Amino acid sequence: EITGPVSRKMVINALNAGAKVFMADFEDSNAPSWSNNIEGQINLRDAINKTISFENPRNGKKYKLNEDIATLMVRPRGWHLEEASIVVDGQAISGGLLDFGLYFFHNAKTLIKNGSGPYFYLPKLENHLEARLWNDVFVFAQDYIEIPQGTIKATVLVETITASFELNEILFELRNHSAGLNCGRWDYIFSYIKRFRNHSSFVLPNRDQVTMNVGFMEAYSKLVIETCHKRGIHAMGGMAAQIPIKNDEAANNAAILKVYHDKLNEVENGHDGTWVAHPGLVKVAMDVFNQFMPTKNQIDKKLDLNISESDLLATPAGTITEEGVRKNINVGILYIESWLQGNGAAAIYNLMEDAATAEISRTQIWQWIKHECTITDGRTITLKMCNDFIEDELLEIEKYVGKERFEAGKFTLATTLFRDLIEENELEEFLTIKAYTHLK
Repeated sequence: EITGPVSRKMVINALNAGAKVFMADFEDSNAPSWSNNIEGQINLRDAINKTISFENPRNGKKYKLNEDIATLMVRPRGWHLEEASIVVDGQAISGGLLDFGLYFFHNAKTLIKNGSGPYFYLPKLENHLEARLWNDVFVFAQDYIEIPQGTIKATVLVETITASFELNEILFELRNHSAGLNCGRWDYIFSYIKRFRNHSSFVLPNRDQVTMNVGFMEAYSKLVIETCHKRGIHAMGGMAAQIPIKNDEAANNAAILKVYHDKLNEVENGHDGTWVAHPGLVKVAMDVFNQFMPTKNQIDKKLDLNISESDLLATPAGTITEEGVRKNINVGILYIESWLQGNGAAAIYNLMEDAATAEISRTQIWQWIKHECTITDGRTITLKMCNDFIEDELLEIEKYVGKERFEAGKFTLATTLFRDLIEENELEEFLTIKAYTHLK
């Protein structure tokens, strides 16, 4: 499966990429401005009606759909995000309900007529009650347009630590609409930090040390596989964030190799499919799964691992370095600035980043300061240290993006938001809630 935002060019390229599924994203890779949201709905409607096309205004290159395209799935916003542009009884409505409702109402019957259906990804679920709420929405929606119950299918992203403790319950609530579970690995790390933020025994090391092979991450991914296969449904692997690197063959080969080993690990563990973020990575992921999973899926591969609660909570060993602190600051500010510009899928240092990256970056800094963690040279991480690093990293960011782009951008606002997020006594639940008021 390939994922990406709902911009017109991306929709065409992703549907044409050779993947089995395109997950069109109104959530973490979409900055939810009104124009992004509504243009995204128009783009998906046009794609479903096979009328979509795009011409690049800079070079005149034209894009259109191939004959053979991916199956479309849609990820609405999570329950935590509101849509401020529509107010009912004095309250902003749920962003997720808007995304789901517009897409479903305008496209469900056309999708069915085309031999497909209204298929969704559900993000950020914390527990079975949130799954029940989505199920209630599905039941109501299907009755409203008079299509059979169970026509809607949805895969749940397991990207919160609390959801890992309710996998069976979540699947039960969605049993008539479930298409499986998916390991939303980056948000899962963010959730782990956020939920245990006040406990010094749950401090994570540098972000790049928290891989899928560390204890709590491996336990969670295998528990997803075990649970799904026990229930006879698909367990999807997580996102490969790498993107092809132009004009540097060695770096590009290294990136492709990382994706290969990541996908090899997933298929050997028992996953039935996986995610990539760029059309250029579809082939390597597909080749790995075709070689090591010649059948349609591995649902017959039953696991009996006895994964315990303590396995899901085990904090990995590792180190915090000055480089790790600086990298969180640098990437966090870069992403927030991109988001404020209306771009929720940002290519940063040869990785395709979405909101989860910035969430990890700012929550780690907040937690490291709160618990007076030390970096490898013995210095304690303080707010003053981080503010000093911010000044240094802004100079590095200016070099990276160029002076003209830096001065024309929203880096002052992004920096202010980042500082606020790491300075607050109480950790902000989602940075996107705080930043949403600044979106035009």
